[in-house]
Amino acid sequence: MRCYSYWHFIQNKLKDRTMKPFRTTAAVLALTTGICALPVHAQSQNPPQNVSGDPLYTVEAPPAYAMIGDLLIARPLLIGATIIGAGLFVVSLPFTATGGGIGATGKALVVDPGKAAFVRCLGCTQTGYNNRQ
Repeated sequence: MRCYSYWHFIQNKLKDRTMKPFRTTAAVLALTTGICALPVHAQSQNPPQNVSGDPLYTVEAPPAYAMIGDLLIARPLLIGATIIGAGLFVVSLPFTATGGGIGATGKALVVDPGKAAFVRCLGCTQTGYNNRQ
């Protein structure tokens, strides 16, 4: 067992007191740098955009987690919105018939949620079929 004198004890205490702020500052600096670098890292992983600007050539390739989320969460909610919208459309039909807005009401309550639920590809954000020629 090593025997330390009082002087060694004081030196170790002073060393701990001077190193503690340095360690804290270094840890805070490292964490702040890491957090600030996250948005840059997230931007670098975006897929390349459509160079021509023509929407015909825009191809969506959603990742697997987007497809799973779409299948388990979005599609059931959109199917429910389509069913509820159809019920609301039937209830509001006498009132919209007198105002002449049957087409717009049907499109907003039934067609748009139905198109998003049944026509959109799994995980995609835009509705419609992929037009491949």
